Amino acid sequence: MYEKLKQILVEEMNINEREITPDAEFIADLGFNSLELADLVVICEEKFDVRFDDEVLPTLVTVRDVVDYLEANA
Repeated sequence: MYEKLKQILVEEMNINEREITPDAEFIADLGFNSLELADLVVICEEKFDVRFDDEVLPTLVTVRDVVDYLEANA
């Protein structure tokens, strides 16, 4: 799942592959803003056929957080 998310970050979000690690924070390390985070959620929902609950969104800080959520819910 990590590699799939990494591919999305590189291809759809234009993030440099070298910057992506499991512990990379979307805002602090990858330079995301809230709109880009929302876009990533929509892309993941479409690609992985999963729904992100609104109360979970604030807890998705790192790449690993999203991977863990996808693995548990996809």
